[in-house]
Amino acid sequence: RHLRDILMNLILEPEGFTPEHAAGGLRSIMRGEASDAQIGGFLTALRLRGVDREPEMIAALAQEMLSNALIPCIELDGKSREDFGIVADIVGTGGDGWNTFNISTTSSLIAAAAGLTVAKHGSRSFSSNCGSADLLENMGCNLSAVLPVHVAQLFNEHHYCFILANIFQPSMHYVTKIWRELKFSTPFSVLGPLTNPVIPNRAVIGVNSKALGPVMAEALRIMGRRNYAVVCGDENLDEISIAGDTHVWHIQESGEIKNYTIHPRDFGVPAHPLSEAAGATLEDNKATLHRLLSSELEDRDIAARDFVLINTGFLLYVAGTASSMEEGATIARQTLESGKVKTLLESFTKATWAL
Repeated sequence: RHLRDILMNLILEPEGFTPEHAAGGLRSIMRGEASDAQIGGFLTALRLRGVDREPEMIAALAQEMLSNALIPCIELDGKSREDFGIVADIVGTGGDGWNTFNISTTSSLIAAAAGLTVAKHGSRSFSSNCGSADLLENMGCNLSAVLPVHVAQLFNEHHYCFILANIFQPSMHYVTKIWRELKFSTPFSVLGPLTNPVIPNRAVIGVNSKALGPVMAEALRIMGRRNYAVVCGDENLDEISIAGDTHVWHIQESGEIKNYTIHPRDFGVPAHPLSEAAGATLEDNKATLHRLLSSELEDRDIAARDFVLINTGFLLYVAGTASSMEEGATIARQTLESGKVKTLLESFTKATWAL
């Protein structure tokens, strides 16, 4: 069905609008059939219909996105996907308004340097001063050169690959321009973390609203994901907060969603005000990352470092690399101080230019 017909259904019969209709609308957009006006109308109507509060709708849209993504084959020289071990991601929805330092990006590098295979899904900035791809590209990485065919090779050599959304989701370019212009959140604002085409075995996914946490977790459960943790800082922060409590919705192997609260003290790390871990500009974040990786910390970097340690520590815990959150943070700190993370980023950067 054409988006025009699905949009009419959504506007005139909103109560009869189903997850199949939502997926069909996205399918029509990704086939290039819809006009900009129709796409804008669809996104706006989805928002007004409250689709971003319905896990079945979010799961249907995410599955449709994945069915149009470029899915990498994780096999190399006789190694199967299973031979690469657990593959993990740490990613947030963005849009929390806090403009903190690039926590998940830095955490992904530390976790990989600690031996976990990480498929970091990300994009250039939509909502913050500096997106994950912006930072790594500014550090020298040639992320646009990383194609699905390269993922297994990069995992094998570096335990790390950056999955740039617009390269692996080429059909989404029809909607991205409109989405940026609308300036308000739509259901598409939350789909990025659900649609890593590597389909990680474990993940920590940050959301920018406590109300979205259980919705996101249930959408992931519907999609068949297990051993994923959705997190939201008490300040509606899409990371594990360094300032206080963080709410967690942890999808167990059984499919049960376990809800609990964590605090920096669970990692053996002191709390800091969020303002002390603020990211300002791309250049500021680049300089902070350089100091962290080079062990040239200044007093103003301590909060950002501890913020990174608890997020990395939780990822290592969720992935099974660490047996507790505190052990995860300890591994993260040892890895950061060893210089391995700096070496990893340098070698990964060189590899992206040699592809």
